[in-house]
Amino acid sequence: METEAVEQIPEEQPVAQEALPEAPAPVAVKAAAPTDTEAVEFCKASYARIQYELSKVVVGQNDVVQEILISIFTRSHALLVGVPGLAKTLLISTLAQTLQMSFRRIQFTPDLMPSDITGTEVIYQDPVSGEKQFKFLPGPLFSNVVLADEINRTPPKTQAAMLEAMQERRVTVGGTTRDLPKPFFVLATQNPLEQEGTYPLPEAQLDRFMFLINVDYPSEDEELLIMKMGTGMKGEQPQPVLTAEHVMYIQETVKSIPVPDHVYRYAERIVRCSRPKTPAAFDFCKKWLSFGAGPRASLSLIMAAKAHAMIHGQVYVGCENVAGVALAIMRHRIAINFTAQSEGITPDDVVRKILEEVPQTEPLA
Repeated sequence: METEAVEQIPEEQPVAQEALPEAPAPVAVKAAAPTDTEAVEFCKASYARIQYELSKVVVGQNDVVQEILISIFTRSHALLVGVPGLAKTLLISTLAQTLQMSFRRIQFTPDLMPSDITGTEVIYQDPVSGEKQFKFLPGPLFSNVVLADEINRTPPKTQAAMLEAMQERRVTVGGTTRDLPKPFFVLATQNPLEQEGTYPLPEAQLDRFMFLINVDYPSEDEELLIMKMGTGMKGEQPQPVLTAEHVMYIQETVKSIPVPDHVYRYAERIVRCSRPKTPAAFDFCKKWLSFGAGPRASLSLIMAAKAHAMIHGQVYVGCENVAGVALAIMRHRIAINFTAQSEGITPDDVVRKILEEVPQTEPLA
């Protein structure tokens, strides 16, 4: 009986993978242009290929992967929040295997010091001359992709060092400022249930993350497949898809995609109406919110909408692209008050209601 069960598992896995997009042929990298359809096709094909490679290890989570890749393609950072056991760390580490770039994982703990992540200077003695001098030993931040696992478990002093690296893409050690490698991304994880021994991220640091991605439970069919893949024979290993040069090429192409004025106004209206103390705010925002999103949300909406359009093969940006990324961009940039909490209203509920109230098709004044 045990032999039959083992033999059935690998036969079922390819069935689930056959429905996924086939691995596209590599596209030559060249200079980006504002209406470069070849660049858009390269981005779309790369996105499909990465989804395909991730499916060899991770089941489902397509929306999560989409938002992570959008943050990478827009030179931004992402924070994944979910209960333990939802493969947040596995997803990020597997994604790193599809990118031919340096990758380091930092397990954040209460005793972690800034020098543990930035690096430190040590006294080095030359074996030939015997001369002593300071030598800098770089920390794990000097990587293209950094997995900050359970980032809320480290004290504010270390979080401040991480904040400088995320915002300035450089670190200061021993009075010397050193640039981090290009490209540089921080993909962090956080468990929302555990409060003891944690240091909640301040709003200023949360604002540095383009996306706050909620990782939810798998569906019934997905969980069944997870059980079979996790307890059966070892499957295929993900193959590299993009290099650092490819990623920077996509980033430049994303920035060059044109955006119509009405899309700018649509994104502006979404952000401005979330500020409860302004005339533009909706009544429910004044009732449920303590403060709304700042200008960084407006910038993120436009940049993420550009990447959202590209991975779907569009050479233009529409209001639907802005709406498609608004939830993950806005949910951590607004704060609900006691009234909303007493009524069971969440930040996601407020953002969804804003998207319902702001029209996509009608002209905006």
